[in-house]
Amino acid sequence: MSDPIHIVGAGMAGSEAAWQAAQAGVDVVLHEMRPERGTEAHRTGDCAEMVCSNSFRSDDASTNAVGLLHEEMRRAGSLIMGMADRHRLPAGGALAVDRDPFAASVTEALRAHPKVTIAPGEVVWPPQDWDRVIVATGPLTAPGLAEAIRARTGEASLAFFDAIAPIVHFDSVDLSRAWFQSRYDKGETEADRTAYLNCPMDRDCYEAFIDALLAAPVSEFKEWERDAPYFEGCLPIEVMAARGRETLRHGPMKPVGLTNPHAPTVKPHAVVQLRRDNALGTLYNIVGFQTKMKYAAQADVLRMIPGLESARFARLGGIHRNTFLNAPRLLDGLLRLKAEPRLRFAGQITGVEGYVESAAMGLLAGRFAAAEALGRAPCPPPPETAHGALLAHVTGGAEAETFQPMNVNFGLFPPIEARAKGRKAARKQARAMAMSERALAACDAWLGRAREAA
Repeated sequence: MSDPIHIVGAGMAGSEAAWQAAQAGVDVVLHEMRPERGTEAHRTGDCAEMVCSNSFRSDDASTNAVGLLHEEMRRAGSLIMGMADRHRLPAGGALAVDRDPFAASVTEALRAHPKVTIAPGEVVWPPQDWDRVIVATGPLTAPGLAEAIRARTGEASLAFFDAIAPIVHFDSVDLSRAWFQSRYDKGETEADRTAYLNCPMDRDCYEAFIDALLAAPVSEFKEWERDAPYFEGCLPIEVMAARGRETLRHGPMKPVGLTNPHAPTVKPHAVVQLRRDNALGTLYNIVGFQTKMKYAAQADVLRMIPGLESARFARLGGIHRNTFLNAPRLLDGLLRLKAEPRLRFAGQITGVEGYVESAAMGLLAGRFAAAEALGRAPCPPPPETAHGALLAHVTGGAEAETFQPMNVNFGLFPPIEARAKGRKAARKQARAMAMSERALAACDAWLGRAREAA
């Protein structure tokens, strides 16, 4: 019998890694410091707790790279995707999740697995007698472990800030001003087509909102935090507004694909969208409205939004510091630390961004470690797959000197020829569909080879 795989961190990546290794027949010890030691963003000690948005983003596997990653993970028997599907909420073409039951179900599944032991307590550094370790501590890695990683890699860890969007009690939204509709009525069911609450702004309202946003006091950073850049895909709204008064209208407040039934002939100048945050529909998060405004000012500014004048907040926005490795320089193609190959890294700490991407790295790390524990050579995914494209990017495809967190996108995939007539948008869609078709075929072949090797 081989020694167990020790996994440090029970977030998205660690939970998925534990599941994949256990499903392969290898004993796993999953170490989690919460709730004994908390973080700046977590509330519970559950595995796979969602701390920012409750969305896994697009579930379109034919033309969207993250939707394609969803489908590959489902085919690979992903625990995270299985529980996300079980607890999904109406969200148009996106996969939104009822966050608390989702995390509870992931925790229950892992506790019930005969090959998994969940061990509470902080791991400052994996002991030398742990032969196989996966570090999946995420962007909120405890200071002691972060310092130990820096000491052993010789790297000054990169860092960026990630901001959290506010959550509103649904019964405090004024439905005489807001309405339910997904952009372009997207979705196969009525629930999907009405998955978002929309709050319209005319030009004067928008300009006043931008003025208040730019004037609002914001959280002060500690000295050691001040040089950490934001992740471009998760900018606070006040940072976006500071880049130009029209920036938000072309971002989370874009007024396209929507018709206000309260004033069907009037085109809104801007629209704020809210998405359901739990199955009961009692909580809605303000989409794309992550912020570092101080709480008192934040509530005042957000209540300037039509329909939210009397809003009650279940959670105001916040900000926390995220850290990640310079993975192209430090990790090999199997996610092992080059300086100490018994250690693998998985999740956001490798420089991927997003729940799904983090879980996908955990899926790979768990499979790789399990194969080694069973005396087999690990089987990496082809670069044509979404998993393979992400893996190739973080372990050598990206430039180490300018490495920043990355969501999965078709720009990471090997090029493909896709003939299509018409406008640029049609050609782009045809290319995405061709990449997705190629990826799923390659994924099936990869998973088939892995089953044969077992």
